[in-house]
Amino acid sequence: MEEWGRSQGKKKILLTSLSAMAAETSTFPIDLIKTRLQLHTSLPSSPSSFRILSDILRRQGPLALYQGLSPALLRHLFYTPVRIVAYEYLRNCSRSSSEGDEYSLPLPAKAFIGGVSGVIAQVIASPADLVKVRMQADGLLVSQGISPRYSGPVDAFQKIIHAAGIAGLWKGVLPNAQRAFLVNMGELACYDQAKQFFIRNRVCEDNIYAHTLASIMSGLSATALSCPADVVKTRMMNQAADSKDKVRYRNSYDCLVKTVRLEGPRALWKGFFPTWARLGPWQFVFWVSYEKLRKVAGMPSF
Repeated sequence: MEEWGRSQGKKKILLTSLSAMAAETSTFPIDLIKTRLQLHTSLPSSPSSFRILSDILRRQGPLALYQGLSPALLRHLFYTPVRIVAYEYLRNCSRSSSEGDEYSLPLPAKAFIGGVSGVIAQVIASPADLVKVRMQADGLLVSQGISPRYSGPVDAFQKIIHAAGIAGLWKGVLPNAQRAFLVNMGELACYDQAKQFFIRNRVCEDNIYAHTLASIMSGLSATALSCPADVVKTRMMNQAADSKDKVRYRNSYDCLVKTVRLEGPRALWKGFFPTWARLGPWQFVFWVSYEKLRKVAGMPSF
Protein backbone atom coordinates (compact mmCIF):
# COMPACT_ATOMS: atom_id res chain seq x y z
CA MET A 1 0.00 0.00 0.00
CA GLU A 2 2.83 2.40 0.90
CA GLU A 3 4.63 1.60 -2.37
CA TRP A 4 1.40 2.18 -4.30
CA GLY A 5 1.00 5.54 -2.57
CA ARG A 6 4.51 6.59 -3.58
CA SER A 7 3.80 5.54 -7.16
CA GLN A 8 0.59 7.58 -7.21
CA GLY A 9 2.47 10.57 -5.78
CA LYS A 10 5.11 10.40 -8.52
CA LYS A 11 2.38 10.22 -11.17
CA LYS A 12 0.65 13.27 -9.73
CA ILE A 13 3.91 15.24 -9.70
CA LEU A 14 4.61 14.35 -13.33
CA LEU A 15 1.07 15.10 -14.51
CA THR A 16 0.86 18.42 -12.68
CA SER A 17 4.23 19.48 -14.12
CA LEU A 18 3.18 18.65 -17.68
CA SER A 19 -0.19 20.37 -17.32
CA ALA A 20 1.35 23.46 -15.69
CA MET A 21 4.01 23.85 -18.39
CA ALA A 22 1.36 23.60 -21.10
CA ALA A 23 -0.76 26.24 -19.35
CA GLU A 24 2.23 28.52 -18.69
CA THR A 25 3.50 28.41 -22.27
CA SER A 26 0.09 29.14 -23.78
CA THR A 27 -0.60 32.14 -21.52
CA PHE A 28 2.89 33.57 -20.95
CA PRO A 29 2.54 36.60 -23.30
CA ILE A 30 -0.45 37.79 -21.23
CA ASP A 31 1.62 37.44 -18.06
CA LEU A 32 4.37 39.52 -19.65
CA ILE A 33 1.92 42.33 -20.48
CA LYS A 34 0.49 42.18 -16.96
CA THR A 35 3.97 42.51 -15.44
CA ARG A 36 4.80 45.51 -17.65
CA LEU A 37 1.55 47.21 -16.58
CA GLN A 38 2.31 46.69 -12.90
CA LEU A 39 5.84 48.06 -13.27
CA HIS A 40 4.57 51.26 -14.92
CA THR A 41 4.40 53.93 -12.21
CA SER A 42 3.66 57.10 -14.21
CA LEU A 43 0.17 58.38 -13.50
CA PRO A 44 -0.60 60.61 -16.51
CA SER A 45 0.53 58.19 -19.19
CA SER A 46 -0.35 54.75 -17.90
CA PRO A 47 -0.38 52.59 -21.03
CA SER A 48 -3.06 50.14 -22.07
CA SER A 49 -2.50 46.43 -22.59
CA PHE A 50 -2.91 46.89 -26.34
CA ARG A 51 -0.31 49.65 -26.43
CA ILE A 52 2.21 47.54 -24.50
CA LEU A 53 1.60 44.61 -26.84
CA SER A 54 2.00 46.83 -29.91
CA ASP A 55 5.26 48.31 -28.57
CA ILE A 56 6.72 44.87 -27.87
CA LEU A 57 5.86 43.55 -31.32
CA ARG A 58 7.07 46.68 -33.11
CA ARG A 59 10.35 47.15 -31.25
CA GLN A 60 11.37 43.62 -30.29
CA GLY A 61 9.37 41.19 -32.38
CA PRO A 62 7.06 38.28 -31.48
CA LEU A 63 9.75 36.26 -29.66
CA ALA A 64 10.04 39.02 -27.05
CA LEU A 65 6.59 37.97 -25.80
CA TYR A 66 8.30 34.89 -24.36
CA GLN A 67 11.18 36.66 -22.61
CA GLY A 68 11.50 34.98 -19.21
CA LEU A 69 9.65 31.80 -20.22
CA SER A 70 12.47 29.41 -19.23
CA PRO A 71 12.57 30.46 -15.54
CA ALA A 72 8.77 30.47 -15.55
CA LEU A 73 8.73 26.83 -16.67
CA LEU A 74 11.45 26.01 -14.14
CA ARG A 75 9.31 27.59 -11.43
CA HIS A 76 6.36 25.37 -12.31
CA LEU A 77 8.48 22.24 -12.00
CA PHE A 78 8.46 23.01 -8.28
CA TYR A 79 5.55 25.34 -7.57
CA THR A 80 2.57 23.59 -9.14
CA PRO A 81 3.34 19.97 -8.14
CA VAL A 82 3.95 21.00 -4.52
CA ARG A 83 0.78 23.04 -4.14
CA ILE A 84 -1.54 20.66 -5.99
CA VAL A 85 -0.27 17.45 -4.40
CA ALA A 86 -0.07 19.04 -0.94
CA TYR A 87 -3.62 20.39 -1.21
CA GLU A 88 -5.05 17.06 -2.32
CA TYR A 89 -3.17 15.19 0.41
CA LEU A 90 -4.25 17.57 3.19
CA ARG A 91 -7.82 17.65 1.89
CA ASN A 92 -8.07 13.87 1.77
CA CYS A 93 -6.54 13.52 5.25
CA SER A 94 -9.12 15.95 6.59
CA ARG A 95 -11.92 14.06 4.88
CA SER A 96 -10.76 10.73 6.32
CA SER A 97 -11.17 12.15 9.81
CA SER A 98 -14.68 13.46 9.06
CA GLU A 99 -17.97 11.62 9.20
CA GLY A 100 -17.51 9.82 5.91
CA ASP A 101 -19.15 12.25 3.51
CA GLU A 102 -16.58 13.00 0.78
CA TYR A 103 -18.07 16.47 0.37
CA SER A 104 -18.14 17.25 4.09
CA LEU A 105 -15.01 19.42 4.22
CA PRO A 106 -16.29 23.04 4.50
CA LEU A 107 -15.16 25.79 2.14
CA PRO A 108 -13.19 27.74 4.81
CA ALA A 109 -11.15 24.62 5.59
CA LYS A 110 -10.45 24.11 1.88
CA ALA A 111 -9.46 27.76 1.56
CA PHE A 112 -7.01 27.48 4.46
CA ILE A 113 -5.51 24.25 3.11
CA GLY A 114 -5.17 25.84 -0.33
CA GLY A 115 -3.48 28.92 1.11
CA VAL A 116 -0.98 26.93 3.17
CA SER A 117 -0.14 24.68 0.21
CA GLY A 118 0.46 27.74 -1.94
CA VAL A 119 2.79 29.37 0.60
CA ILE A 120 4.95 26.26 0.91
CA ALA A 121 5.19 25.88 -2.86
CA GLN A 122 5.94 29.57 -3.46
CA VAL A 123 8.78 29.70 -0.94
CA ILE A 124 10.40 26.77 -2.72
CA ALA A 125 9.89 28.29 -6.19
CA SER A 126 10.62 31.93 -5.30
CA PRO A 127 14.14 32.11 -6.88
CA ALA A 128 12.82 31.07 -10.29
CA ASP A 129 9.93 33.52 -9.93
CA LEU A 130 12.39 36.32 -9.11
CA VAL A 131 14.42 35.63 -12.25
CA LYS A 132 11.25 35.46 -14.35
CA VAL A 133 10.10 38.91 -13.15
CA ARG A 134 13.55 40.43 -13.63
CA MET A 135 13.80 39.09 -17.19
CA GLN A 136 10.30 40.29 -18.05
CA ALA A 137 11.21 43.72 -16.72
CA ASP A 138 14.39 43.68 -18.84
CA GLY A 139 12.18 43.75 -21.90
CA LEU A 140 10.84 47.11 -20.72
CA LEU A 141 14.42 48.44 -20.52
CA VAL A 142 15.16 47.22 -24.04
CA SER A 143 12.03 48.97 -25.36
CA GLN A 144 13.41 52.20 -23.86
CA GLY A 145 16.79 51.77 -25.54
CA ILE A 146 18.53 50.61 -22.35
CA SER A 147 20.73 47.51 -22.29
CA PRO A 148 19.17 44.58 -20.42
CA ARG A 149 20.61 43.57 -17.07
CA TYR A 150 20.78 39.86 -17.87
CA SER A 151 21.65 37.83 -20.96
CA GLY A 152 19.63 34.82 -19.80
CA PRO A 153 18.32 32.96 -16.74
CA VAL A 154 21.72 31.50 -15.78
CA ASP A 155 23.33 34.94 -16.01
CA ALA A 156 20.48 36.35 -13.91
CA PHE A 157 20.98 33.74 -11.18
CA GLN A 158 24.73 34.36 -11.13
CA LYS A 159 24.45 38.16 -10.99
CA ILE A 160 21.80 38.12 -8.28
CA ILE A 161 23.86 35.76 -6.12
CA HIS A 162 27.02 37.83 -6.72
CA ALA A 163 25.26 41.08 -5.79
CA ALA A 164 23.13 39.92 -2.86
CA GLY A 165 24.24 36.41 -1.97
CA ILE A 166 22.10 33.28 -1.94
CA ALA A 167 19.52 35.09 0.20
CA GLY A 168 19.09 37.57 -2.65
CA LEU A 169 17.26 34.88 -4.61
CA TRP A 170 14.46 35.16 -2.07
CA LYS A 171 14.02 38.94 -2.45
CA GLY A 172 10.32 39.69 -2.26
CA VAL A 173 9.54 36.28 -0.79
CA LEU A 174 7.13 37.76 1.79
CA PRO A 175 4.80 39.50 -0.71
CA ASN A 176 5.30 36.46 -2.93
CA ALA A 177 4.09 34.15 -0.17
CA GLN A 178 1.21 36.49 0.68
CA ARG A 179 0.09 36.48 -2.93
CA ALA A 180 0.48 32.69 -3.12
CA PHE A 181 -1.75 32.26 -0.08
CA LEU A 182 -4.48 34.41 -1.64
CA VAL A 183 -4.16 32.91 -5.13
CA ASN A 184 -4.33 29.32 -3.94
CA MET A 185 -7.01 30.07 -1.38
CA GLY A 186 -9.14 31.33 -4.27
CA GLU A 187 -7.95 28.96 -6.97
CA LEU A 188 -7.78 25.54 -5.32
CA ALA A 189 -10.66 25.90 -2.89
CA CYS A 190 -12.92 27.54 -5.48
CA TYR A 191 -12.16 24.97 -8.18
CA ASP A 192 -12.70 22.09 -5.78
CA GLN A 193 -15.90 23.54 -4.32
CA ALA A 194 -17.34 24.66 -7.65
CA LYS A 195 -16.69 21.35 -9.39
CA GLN A 196 -18.33 19.38 -6.57
CA PHE A 197 -21.27 21.82 -6.55
CA PHE A 198 -21.91 21.29 -10.28
CA ILE A 199 -21.62 17.52 -9.95
CA ARG A 200 -23.64 17.23 -6.74
CA ASN A 201 -26.46 19.40 -8.10
CA ARG A 202 -26.47 17.47 -11.40
CA VAL A 203 -25.59 20.52 -13.49
CA CYS A 204 -23.17 18.24 -15.33
CA GLU A 205 -21.17 15.08 -14.82
CA ASP A 206 -17.51 14.94 -13.77
CA ASN A 207 -16.32 15.80 -17.28
CA ILE A 208 -14.85 18.66 -19.32
CA TYR A 209 -17.97 20.79 -18.77
CA ALA A 210 -17.64 20.65 -14.98
CA HIS A 211 -13.89 21.26 -15.23
CA THR A 212 -14.38 24.25 -17.53
CA LEU A 213 -17.07 25.89 -15.39
CA ALA A 214 -15.06 25.32 -12.22
CA SER A 215 -11.90 26.72 -13.80
CA ILE A 216 -13.75 29.93 -14.79
CA MET A 217 -14.95 30.41 -11.22
CA SER A 218 -11.48 29.63 -9.93
CA GLY A 219 -9.79 32.19 -12.18
CA LEU A 220 -12.13 35.02 -11.19
CA SER A 221 -11.82 34.27 -7.50
CA ALA A 222 -8.02 34.02 -7.58
CA THR A 223 -7.67 37.28 -9.54
CA ALA A 224 -9.94 39.31 -7.27
CA LEU A 225 -8.11 38.15 -4.15
CA SER A 226 -4.54 38.30 -5.38
CA CYS A 227 -4.17 41.34 -7.63
CA PRO A 228 -3.08 43.86 -4.92
CA ALA A 229 -0.52 41.42 -3.51
CA ASP A 230 0.63 40.66 -7.05
CA VAL A 231 1.34 44.35 -7.73
CA VAL A 232 3.38 44.63 -4.52
CA LYS A 233 5.19 41.37 -5.24
CA THR A 234 6.13 42.40 -8.76
CA ARG A 235 7.49 45.79 -7.69
CA MET A 236 9.41 44.37 -4.73
CA MET A 237 11.00 41.60 -6.80
CA ASN A 238 11.98 43.91 -9.65
CA GLN A 239 13.73 46.57 -7.56
CA ALA A 240 17.50 46.42 -7.18
CA ALA A 241 19.72 48.59 -5.00
CA ASP A 242 21.28 51.63 -6.70
CA SER A 243 24.92 52.72 -6.53
CA LYS A 244 24.31 54.06 -2.99
CA ASP A 245 22.76 50.76 -1.91
CA LYS A 246 19.30 52.32 -1.65
CA VAL A 247 16.02 50.76 -2.72
CA ARG A 248 12.71 52.42 -3.54
CA TYR A 249 10.64 50.27 -1.17
CA ARG A 250 11.90 49.17 2.27
CA ASN A 251 9.39 46.35 2.61
CA SER A 252 6.00 45.15 1.37
CA TYR A 253 4.07 47.52 3.60
CA ASP A 254 6.17 50.48 2.43
CA CYS A 255 5.53 49.48 -1.18
CA LEU A 256 1.78 49.21 -0.50
CA VAL A 257 1.61 52.61 1.22
CA LYS A 258 3.68 54.41 -1.43
CA THR A 259 1.70 52.87 -4.26
CA VAL A 260 -1.63 53.95 -2.77
CA ARG A 261 -0.35 57.41 -1.77
CA LEU A 262 1.28 58.24 -5.09
CA GLU A 263 -1.05 56.47 -7.53
CA GLY A 264 -4.28 55.90 -5.64
CA PRO A 265 -6.02 52.68 -4.48
CA ARG A 266 -6.86 51.69 -8.05
CA ALA A 267 -3.14 51.15 -8.69
CA LEU A 268 -3.37 48.01 -6.56
CA TRP A 269 -5.48 46.49 -9.31
CA LYS A 270 -3.17 47.50 -12.15
CA GLY A 271 -3.09 44.64 -14.58
CA PHE A 272 -6.38 43.19 -13.27
CA PHE A 273 -7.81 42.37 -16.69
CA PRO A 274 -4.54 40.95 -18.08
CA THR A 275 -4.23 38.96 -14.85
CA TRP A 276 -7.76 37.62 -15.21
CA ALA A 277 -7.30 37.15 -18.96
CA ARG A 278 -4.26 35.03 -18.15
CA LEU A 279 -5.58 33.18 -15.10
CA GLY A 280 -8.80 32.23 -16.88
CA PRO A 281 -7.12 30.46 -19.83
CA TRP A 282 -4.35 29.20 -17.51
CA GLN A 283 -6.90 27.60 -15.21
CA PHE A 284 -8.77 26.11 -18.16
CA VAL A 285 -5.70 24.62 -19.84
CA PHE A 286 -4.26 23.33 -16.57
CA TRP A 287 -7.34 21.79 -15.01
CA VAL A 288 -8.80 20.30 -18.18
CA SER A 289 -5.46 18.77 -19.19
CA TYR A 290 -4.66 17.63 -15.64
CA GLU A 291 -8.04 15.98 -15.14
CA LYS A 292 -7.75 14.31 -18.57
CA LEU A 293 -4.22 13.06 -17.87
CA ARG A 294 -5.34 11.66 -14.52
CA LYS A 295 -8.12 9.76 -16.27
CA VAL A 296 -5.73 8.40 -18.91
CA ALA A 297 -3.33 7.32 -16.15
CA GLY A 298 -6.14 5.43 -14.41
CA MET A 299 -6.35 7.83 -11.47
CA PRO A 300 -9.52 9.25 -9.89
CA SER A 301 -10.64 12.81 -10.57
CA PHE A 302 -9.08 15.62 -8.52
